[in-house]
Amino acid sequence: MNTPPELLQEMHAISALLQGGEYDAARIRLQQILALRPDYVEGLRLLAGTRLALGESDAAETLLRHALELDPNWPPTLTTLAELLLASGRSAEAEPLLQRAATGSPADPRAAWVLAQLYTDSGRAAEAAQLLGPFCAAPRLDATLAAQHSGALAALGRAEEAIEFYQTRLQRTESDAGAAQALVIALGAAGRTADAGRIAADLLGRGARSAELWLAQARTCLAAGEESGAETALRECLKLDPRQLEAHNSLAQLLWVRSGDVHQATASLDAALGRFTEDDALWGAKAAILQGAGEARAAYECLAPRTARARAAPALLVRAGLAALEFDPGVALTLAQRALSLAPASAPARTLLAAAQLGVGAAGAALELCELLLRATPDDQYLLALHSTALRLLGDARYGVLCDYSRLVLPLMLEPPPPWSDLRSFLHDLGTALARLHAPDGHALLFQSLRRGTETTQDLTRSRDPAIAALFSAFHAPIARYLEHIGRGEDPLRRRNGAGWRFNGSWSVRLRNRGFHLSHVHPRGWISSACYIELPECMQAGRGEAGTLSFGAPGVLTSPVLAAQHTVRPEPGMLVLFPSYFWHGTVPFESPQSRLTVAFDAVPDRSGA
Repeated sequence: MNTPPELLQEMHAISALLQGGEYDAARIRLQQILALRPDYVEGLRLLAGTRLALGESDAAETLLRHALELDPNWPPTLTTLAELLLASGRSAEAEPLLQRAATGSPADPRAAWVLAQLYTDSGRAAEAAQLLGPFCAAPRLDATLAAQHSGALAALGRAEEAIEFYQTRLQRTESDAGAAQALVIALGAAGRTADAGRIAADLLGRGARSAELWLAQARTCLAAGEESGAETALRECLKLDPRQLEAHNSLAQLLWVRSGDVHQATASLDAALGRFTEDDALWGAKAAILQGAGEARAAYECLAPRTARARAAPALLVRAGLAALEFDPGVALTLAQRALSLAPASAPARTLLAAAQLGVGAAGAALELCELLLRATPDDQYLLALHSTALRLLGDARYGVLCDYSRLVLPLMLEPPPPWSDLRSFLHDLGTALARLHAPDGHALLFQSLRRGTETTQDLTRSRDPAIAALFSAFHAPIARYLEHIGRGEDPLRRRNGAGWRFNGSWSVRLRNRGFHLSHVHPRGWISSACYIELPECMQAGRGEAGTLSFGAPGVLTSPVLAAQHTVRPEPGMLVLFPSYFWHGTVPFESPQSRLTVAFDAVPDRSGA
């Protein structure tokens, strides 16, 4: 595509307007250019971008399809149209366009990034890694693609492969900042946070500047519990890329835990929204933070003006529906139906619809929809929870098999691991180690089930503290006993038994006076747990229901309301194992003493498959 120098100069000026969020000014100048050159494909594409940024998605799509008629193989147009389709929930239409752009001539790195993200989000990390491999082996490395490539390999349990790949590349070219950045991510995924932090700090110290690098530095600081360094890195990231959602979410989490003030937590998002007022992703992120802070109505109201539009983005409708689900399932149902009218294949919209149907008393419809969705994702623990709830509402006998609490909830007492000779002294030392990880006056994390307490952010399975490391060694025997206890079968729990297992994240929770957990499930697990380290006196010696672990009360509104069906009274040193799809929560307690626990998720280990 040959572009005259004077037109190229004008396009540079327009690009600066777009980057600064001045969409109306960019639109006017592009329309002036296209009045003289109506077949200028890149002008049509950028004009479509301005119309999309101004909320005119139909007009944008028309412009992009016209541009493709003029040049069917121009990768930037293919990519921009694909991103528009993705935003409207039409991933099946978007994917082939992205494939053409990512493998075209020239290949579009942006298309590769978007396509790899689509693969990763749909559980196809292997396809993402395969797609990005050639880009990352090229002489000139795109740092963003390298970061994504490293992340995809880590998601496949191949972080060491990513480490070796980028270490080898750095041996050839020490100044390869993209490779160094990808190495930081791979090291972080492998739990080598000290090495990752050292390389990131070295790059930044030598003057390297990119939003992705600052974000990588923030990840390593967060993994190491260095909150001040993480905040600095996140703010630097957002200076360079004010629309970086992970950075906004992580910064909000830090500020919320420190202050408990949702206005402080969303300040950076509000500043970005002041510049990019039509960015649905930013609006959705703010709503999610509001809901995560316990303000579901505020989250819904935040999005209401945008969801009132006839062609509101399906993802935004779903985000608003998730908020409404907490207080009005009927509103959530309408939003889910609207999202599905625009994006019939949207799994998030279908899942929202199923949850809303439970809330309005349409258990039969919810059951039918859950069974349809489970055929595509049979191990989705949240869907399994919705499915079992529908069965219970309908009085279906299958509920008793899926939720056989008396058999599938197993309390076991830990054995003291070496070198401790008794459980009491081990729990004392373990409690001391865990206390160092909890902020004394911190607030509960966003997006979590606990109320009035704190939760650690590091994966405890990677801890080098002797007592914490010993705890995870002590878990192996009870998990083996549990797997033997449940046996093999065709149901969602037992059919995955037999391939071994691995930890898939672990954390500690400290509940304070009147603290509790809302009923919830663990979507990333298969087998979940609660291990009791320290309990207040009011929970000991059989004193009522305070602080007990309860099962069966759904974490979504249902019609009629369903109560808990099974409880476990904790004891210090007790480990309770149960399926991750079980709704579970805790009863509040009143005591000046705290309740300290450790929890983990385990999943089948497919690394040798």
